[in-house]
Amino acid sequence: MNRKLGLLLLALGSISLSHAQKKPIDHSVYDNWKSISRPEISKSGKYIYYSIMPQEGDALSILSDAKKNQILSVPRASDLQLSENEKFLATLIKPLFQETRQAKIKKKKPEEMPKDSLLIFDLTNEVSIKYPQVKSYKLPKKGNDYLAFLSEITPIAKQDSSKSKNSKKEKPVQTLSILNLASKDTTNIPKVDTYSWSENGKYLVYSIKGPEKDSLNESGLFIMDMKDKKPKKISAGKGTYKQLTFDDQEQQLSFLADKTPEKSLLKDYKLYYYTNKQDSAIVLADQQSSGIPKNWSVSGDGSITYSKSGKRLYFGLAPIPRVKDTTLVEFEHAKVDIWHWQDDYLQPMQLVNLKRDQSRSYTAVLHTQGNRQVLPLSDDTFNRINLTPEADNEWALATSDKDYRIETQWSGGSRSDIYAVSTLTGKNKLVTKSNAGYAMLSPKGEYIIYFNRDNGSWNSFHIPSEKTVQLNDGLAVSFVDEENDVPAAPGPYGIAGWTTDGKHVFINDRYDVWKLSLDGKHKINLSQGLGRKNQIVYRIQNLYRQDDPRIGFNEIDESKNIYLTGFNKITKENGLYKLGKNDISPLWSGPFTYRMLSADEKLNTLIYTKEDYVHSPDLYVLEDFKTETRLTDINPQQANYNWGTAELINWTTPRGFKAEGILYKPEDFDPNKKYPIIAYFYETLSDGLYTYQAPAPTPSRLNIPYFVSNGYLVFTPDIRYEDGYPGRSAEEYINSGMLHLARNNAWVDSTKMGIQGQSWGGYQVAHLITRTDMYAAAWSGAPVVNMTSAYGGIRWGTGMSRQFQYENTQSRIGKSLWEARDLYIENSPLFFMDKVNTPVAIMHNDQDGAVPWYQGIEFFTALRRLNKPVWLLNYNGDDHNLMQRQNRKDIQIREAQFFDHFLKGKPAANWIKKGVKATEKGIDWGLETE
Repeated sequence: MNRKLGLLLLALGSISLSHAQKKPIDHSVYDNWKSISRPEISKSGKYIYYSIMPQEGDALSILSDAKKNQILSVPRASDLQLSENEKFLATLIKPLFQETRQAKIKKKKPEEMPKDSLLIFDLTNEVSIKYPQVKSYKLPKKGNDYLAFLSEITPIAKQDSSKSKNSKKEKPVQTLSILNLASKDTTNIPKVDTYSWSENGKYLVYSIKGPEKDSLNESGLFIMDMKDKKPKKISAGKGTYKQLTFDDQEQQLSFLADKTPEKSLLKDYKLYYYTNKQDSAIVLADQQSSGIPKNWSVSGDGSITYSKSGKRLYFGLAPIPRVKDTTLVEFEHAKVDIWHWQDDYLQPMQLVNLKRDQSRSYTAVLHTQGNRQVLPLSDDTFNRINLTPEADNEWALATSDKDYRIETQWSGGSRSDIYAVSTLTGKNKLVTKSNAGYAMLSPKGEYIIYFNRDNGSWNSFHIPSEKTVQLNDGLAVSFVDEENDVPAAPGPYGIAGWTTDGKHVFINDRYDVWKLSLDGKHKINLSQGLGRKNQIVYRIQNLYRQDDPRIGFNEIDESKNIYLTGFNKITKENGLYKLGKNDISPLWSGPFTYRMLSADEKLNTLIYTKEDYVHSPDLYVLEDFKTETRLTDINPQQANYNWGTAELINWTTPRGFKAEGILYKPEDFDPNKKYPIIAYFYETLSDGLYTYQAPAPTPSRLNIPYFVSNGYLVFTPDIRYEDGYPGRSAEEYINSGMLHLARNNAWVDSTKMGIQGQSWGGYQVAHLITRTDMYAAAWSGAPVVNMTSAYGGIRWGTGMSRQFQYENTQSRIGKSLWEARDLYIENSPLFFMDKVNTPVAIMHNDQDGAVPWYQGIEFFTALRRLNKPVWLLNYNGDDHNLMQRQNRKDIQIREAQFFDHFLKGKPAANWIKKGVKATEKGIDWGLETE
C-alpha cells in the first residue's frame, strides 16, 4: 500500500514538475511568432492558399486543397493570384530577409538592392518556372492564357575586340515580358514604362519610353491584340502615359498623356480615346475643349471610369496651377508660412495635405456618342462626388463642406450640404443643408440616403420628386450609439447593405438589422428583435462571392440564405447564424473569435481563422457547415512557454455602476501565492475576452502575454465616462476594479499594484497617480498632462487643432477652455503633481504626431522640480505610437525592468538607477544591472 502511494506521489510530482518546467516568455521570442495573412479559397473550393508571416523574417506561403493536402510551399511569396480557370498560381518572391538586411547595412543604392523574382506554378502538371529581377506582374481578371510582367534584363554585350576589358557594362533595361501560360513561351518588349490588360485578356496596352533623343521614334503607347500578338502604335511621342482604361466591352480605350518636356514645371495632360476602328488615338479633351472652365485643364491625377454601357466617360479636371519663378534666387527670399484667421484650414493642416491638394481633381463627364462635349459635374465647392456602380444613371451624389470648414477646428467632424447632381445637365438639387452625418447614393441612383446626427434619424431623399422621408420614423428603437459617452452627438451603427433591386436598405441598430424601404412605407426587423432580446449583436455576413468589380457595397440577395454573425454582449462569445423566417439558428457559436471568413461559390466550403486567448488564430476549413478541420498550426512553440488564461470580472463601482473587465492569470497560477498586478486600460477592452494576443514588441501598450507569462496578473477594466470629468471617471472604474480584486482575492498583492497606459491611457495614468498612492509603479505613454496647453496644440500628423478633442470627442470636457476653465484645470494632472508619490516612467517621442511631446516634458520637469522619481524616454524621430521595430523591442525590455524592480523587487537596471548621459548615447543603453 505504501509502495503504491509512493509511486502515485512520484507520478504526481513528475506531472507537476513537467508543468512547472514551462519557460516564461522572454524578449527573444517575438520575431518568430507567426500570424495568418490573406487566406483565400478558390471559386470552385478546390484550392486554399495563404501566407504564414513571422513578425520579422521570411514568410511562407502555402497552397493546399480543402482536405489539408499541401500542394505547394513557397518561401517569401507575396501577392499570390490564381488564374480564373484555377490552372495557374502566380506570385512574387521577396529576397531573403537577411540578404536585404545586409544590403541595408552596406548602404547599397536602390538599384543595387536585392530584387523580387516571379514564380508561376502550373497546377495541372505541378511544375513551376521562375523569373528574376521582377518589378511587377499582372494577370487579366478573367483571362487564362497570358501573364505579363516587368523585369530588368541586361542586354548581352556585343563582342568587340577593339575595346578594352574595362569597357562599360550594359545597364539593365526595363522589359515587359508576355508569358503564354500553357506553352511557357515569352515575348519580350524592352523599354516599357507602364502596362495594363483588358478585363478578359483580349488586349494588352503598354507604353514605351525611348531614349532622351528618340531619333528612332520608339516612344509611344501600343496596343496588342492577343489573337495575333501584333503591336500597334496608337499614340506617338515621348511622355507620361497613365490611367490606361478599357470599357466593360473591351471596345473602347481611354488614357491620359502628357507629352511636354520631362523637366517642364507645368504639365499638359490630355484625355485620349481609341477604338480598333481608328488608326490612332484621338484627343477627346484638353485645355481648349468646349465645356472646360477657363484656366482649367484635364487633371493628370484624376481617375478615368467608363459607365457600364460604355456611353459615358468620367475623368478629372483641375485648375491650372501656378508655378514657381525659377529665375528667383532662393536665398534672397523669405520662407514663411502665413496663418490667416479666415483660412478654411489651419496652415499646418494645409501643409500636411499639400500634395493631396495639389493633386485634387474634380469630376467631369463626356458622352462617347454624340458631340462629346465636356460637362463638369463638380468644382472646388464640392469635397466629394459619387456615382452609381453602373454610372449610367442620371444622378450623382455631391457634398460640400465649404461653409463649415473653419468650425472643424473645434467640432472635429465636418457638416456638409448634400446635393444630387445631374450627369446630363450638370445642374444640382439641394437635398439638405448643414448635415452632420454621412450620405450615400442608392445603387440605382433614385435616392440619396443620409444620416442626421443632430436628431439621430435616417432619411431618404427621392431625387425625381424631391421628397424626403424619415426611414426610422415611428420606430421606438434607437439607431445611434446607445453607449456614447463623449460630448458629441452619437453616431449611427451603419448601413449593412442593399437589396439587389436597390429599393431597400439594411440598417443596423445596436443589436439587430432592419430592412427599410426607401419610400419609407415598409419597416421590417430582419433579425426579428432577437438580438436586443438576447443581447446578441447580429450583423449581416455576406459569404457570397462578389466578382463584379463595379459592386463596391454589400448586395444582399434575398432569394438566397442570409447569414449573420452574432456577438453575445454578456458572455463575449461569437458565432455564425442562419436567418430563418421565424428564427435565427446557430451554425456555430462559442468562446472564440472568428475572422477572415470566406467561401467558395456554392458555399460548400468555408475558411476562417479561429482564436481565443489561449489558442493562436489558426486557419480552419468547414465543410457543409458541419465538419471543421484545422489547416494550420502556426505557433507550436507556444506549448513550451508558460502561457495564461483570461476571465471576465464583474463588479459594482462606488457610485453603483455595473462594471466589467478582463483578468489575465499565468498558466501556472497558484491561488496560495501572492502576485503583483498591473492594470492596463484605454476605454473599453472587455469585448476582446476571446482575442489572442501574440507576444510582440508593442507601440507602447502593455505586452500582456509577456507579463502574464512572467508571473504577473494583468487586469484590463472597462471605463465609462461622464462629460466634463474624464479623470474622475477613470478613478471610478480603474481604482474600484483593482480594489475589488485585491479585497476579494488573497492571491492579489495589494502592495504591488502597477498601472500602464498609452495615449489616452497614458493621460489616465497621469491623473490617477495625482489622486491615489495605491500604485507602487506607473508607466505613462504619450500622455496629456496639461489640458490648458494641449487644448491649443496641434496634432502634427494631421495638422489639426486639438480643440475638437476636448470640446467634442475623447478628452470629454464638452466645452471650450473659456467656458469651463475650472474643468480643464481639474482634469489636468500637471496642477496636482505635488500629490504624486508613485514612481513613474514616461514615454514621449519628439515626432509625436498626435500629442505634442512637450506634454511629456511638462510632466517630467514638474516631477523633477518636486524631487519625485520620474524617467522620460524619447525615442528619437519616432511617432505617437512607436513605429520603428527596434524601438518597440527596446521599450519592452525597459517596461519589464521597470515593473520587475518596483513590483518584484529585482535590482534596478542602470537606466533606472542613474540614467544614460548624452556622452554615452549609442554606446551604453543602460540595460545592465551593476
